[in-house]
Amino acid sequence: MDFGRLITAMVTPFEPNGGINWDETAKLIEYLIVEQKSDSLVIAGTTGESPTLSEAEKLELFKFAVKQAAGRSKIIAGTGSNDTAHSADLTNKAENCGVDGILLVAPYYNKPNQEGLYQHFKAIAEATSLPVMLYNVPGRTGISLSTATTLRLAQIPNIAATKECASIDQVTAIVAGAPEGFTVYSGDDSAALPALAVGAYGIVSVASHIAGAQMKEMIGAYVEGKVTEAAKIHQSLFPLFKGLFECPDPLPNPAAVKFALNERGYQVGGVRLPLVSPSESEAAFIRNILSSL
Repeated sequence: MDFGRLITAMVTPFEPNGGINWDETAKLIEYLIVEQKSDSLVIAGTTGESPTLSEAEKLELFKFAVKQAAGRSKIIAGTGSNDTAHSADLTNKAENCGVDGILLVAPYYNKPNQEGLYQHFKAIAEATSLPVMLYNVPGRTGISLSTATTLRLAQIPNIAATKECASIDQVTAIVAGAPEGFTVYSGDDSAALPALAVGAYGIVSVASHIAGAQMKEMIGAYVEGKVTEAAKIHQSLFPLFKGLFECPDPLPNPAAVKFALNERGYQVGGVRLPLVSPSESEAAFIRNILSSL
């Protein structure tokens, strides 16, 4: 499965009462595919506020996204958790919803060792025929999937990719040792171009909600050998990459990008507790970034 080079980890639009806004979800999917050039969409990932979505909401989102995308963009379901059995069951249900692939975050809080991580991902991969993308994000999970364990998992036929947020060093090491057909994605927008330079295939992005078309242009320029052009695009987008997460103090994803989308006319609503929307100073900071693009 080729998920493409630009994957957007999509926010989940909410009504003022906190329920899912299905009309805006449809509009957002169209916008991300048509205007922002997303090759694939991650549904119910971290940016989609998976920790506060019920299983029923996730399954409805998967079905809705598959129908709305209608084959124009691949749909990747976020089904990972720190409960192996539950993740395997949700993965199987997601497959029945018609999704194209699965994203599995490293299990948080339990703090398994590397053998536990291997067995966790292996068990879930064996529960589905779909291609699986691993997701290593130590800053959120408190655990890091090592290069050695990632490469061991890459030998499992349907584990097809990884979204790597540990470091450029780890991206480099995984790319160097990966079997043919196993693809590595940066999970950090600000590291997208550096990751491409060391052999990554693409980016699983948050900033692509706002600047996906430019990011697609940057990736295309790099792939075509126009490194200076790619660097200039990266430099122009760098304030957005950093600002959506620093804002100027760290602001939990997806609070900043949802605010930015609302400013651009896409009424995706706020975030569910325990996340909170940007303060007045944070809102002014985001508006300033948007005005400079």
